[in-house]
Amino acid sequence: MLQKLLLRWSVLTLAVWLAAAVVPGVHVHGGFFTYVWVALLFGLVNAVLGPILRLIALPFTLLTLGLFALIVNGVLVAITAGLSAKFDVGGFFSAFLAALVISLVSTVVNRVTSGKRSRSR
Repeated sequence: MLQKLLLRWSVLTLAVWLAAAVVPGVHVHGGFFTYVWVALLFGLVNAVLGPILRLIALPFTLLTLGLFALIVNGVLVAITAGLSAKFDVGGFFSAFLAALVISLVSTVVNRVTSGKRSRSR
């Protein structure tokens, strides 16, 4: 279980680094350990506030067929930036794009590293 947690944390660190490298307006001030800290903080914000915000936003998420979930993820990135002096987001659109990049990278890498194969016929 600890290995799985460390793997997910590493994947999230990679995703935050990629978001900071690709998305204009997203900056992490520091080196490797700063990215690790930001990933840990984002994971905690996502674990604590994420379910509450998703529950509140559930009607909008259903109306938009799930697209509003991206807005919620952008809000979680913005909250993380507000809690960290070393993580800056240049506005909601940057937070939205960063959340999109983090979600995509995390999903792809977690699927590749999980070892589960999809059935193809």
